[in-house]
Amino acid sequence: MALELPLWSVLPFVVLLLSIALLPLAAERFWESHRNKLIVALLCGVPAAVVVSLRAAQAGIAFGLAHPVGAALHDYVSFIVLLFALYVISGGIHVKGTLAGTPSVNAAILAAGALLASVIGTTGASMVLLRPLLRANAVRRKKTHVVIFFIFVVSNCGGLLTPLGDPPLLLGFLRGVPFFWTLGLWKPWLFVNGALLILFHFLDFHFFHREDVQDEAHDLDKEVEKARSPVAIEGWGNVVLLAAVVAVLLAAGAYGWPDGLAQAAMALLALGSIATTPKPVRRDNHFSYRPIVEVAVLFLGIFLAMVPALEILNRRGGELPIASPRQYFWASGALSSFLDNAPTYLTFTSLAAGVKGVAIEGGFLARFLALGGEAPRLLAAISCGSVFMGALTYVGNGPNFMVKAIAEHQRVKMPTFFGYMAWSAAILLPLFAATSLLFV
Repeated sequence: MALELPLWSVLPFVVLLLSIALLPLAAERFWESHRNKLIVALLCGVPAAVVVSLRAAQAGIAFGLAHPVGAALHDYVSFIVLLFALYVISGGIHVKGTLAGTPSVNAAILAAGALLASVIGTTGASMVLLRPLLRANAVRRKKTHVVIFFIFVVSNCGGLLTPLGDPPLLLGFLRGVPFFWTLGLWKPWLFVNGALLILFHFLDFHFFHREDVQDEAHDLDKEVEKARSPVAIEGWGNVVLLAAVVAVLLAAGAYGWPDGLAQAAMALLALGSIATTPKPVRRDNHFSYRPIVEVAVLFLGIFLAMVPALEILNRRGGELPIASPRQYFWASGALSSFLDNAPTYLTFTSLAAGVKGVAIEGGFLARFLALGGEAPRLLAAISCGSVFMGALTYVGNGPNFMVKAIAEHQRVKMPTFFGYMAWSAAILLPLFAATSLLFV
């Protein structure tokens, strides 16, 4: 049962988003401190949690998984444990050597990431491939666009084909969607990722050629070839551990593991990686815990502060003029770009199932799909909107902020919150409009 909350209760969430967007510009030195980020996150998250808790107490809801704040903290812990395990384990896989950072090679890395994202998740694929990509382009001066398209493809749009690809689809799997059902979304996956790769290749070729021509003393073709060295993989034990994380997720969903068991298993796998990975491998990867700490700090505030928004959406979502698959695509996608796509996916699938008279409990999405008719189209629209449009902002999907933090840690100048949105709006929104016309 969703709580009745005032609209002003979403203000802490709005303030937090504005803080993430503006403080790096207005108070750069202040924002560099993770402690200060934590203070801001708690100043926004705690008041929102208090408002919800007071209303929950009035409704007689005890603190636990049925409590909105308790459920949010539970989801946050599951989210961070998974991200931490994938980050630590993939950080122990070192792709030794350097590829040539040419437009064709860069596009090939992104294409490989689009495939890998549906196998080991957008987070795992991002962590495995980002550092080799940055190393391949180290001699280039103009490379911000490379990381931006990496977020578009590898950290988001590539993860549509399996429940392992993106957190929203994993939630769907845990609530009854058959594991291979999402393979049926291959047409929009191919269209979006194919279009992004083609556009990226033309754009990267333009920047590469302009940099090569404008600076006569800077022969880029020769420099990227000179920087290239034979490629090999170090840390094969972490490849096994990464496969083990995937196996844990599969087993937890298929066999209904007790709550907390999967998280404990992934934490142990991460600790195993820390204990067994040789230090030179992580040093060569420029591995640092700073990016994952930044994500953990900010998303603690996000998960708490967005509870009122989700409660209001759950309670009043039926009042929204949403009925067709195309409307669900845009509504779930638009909110996924700001509210984190996993809980947004669950909210809109619950709304769609509730409208069709399906009880929102247990594996309700299996019963929803069994209705046939328009139900599969609605679920496909919500799945595509939640996964694709998580790429529209840095906070739309967990890997986005992590990729930004790692790139900045390696001295790649990344756009601000609004600067990134300018890129995503110009490139992704027309592409998503075409997707909605062709496939939704």
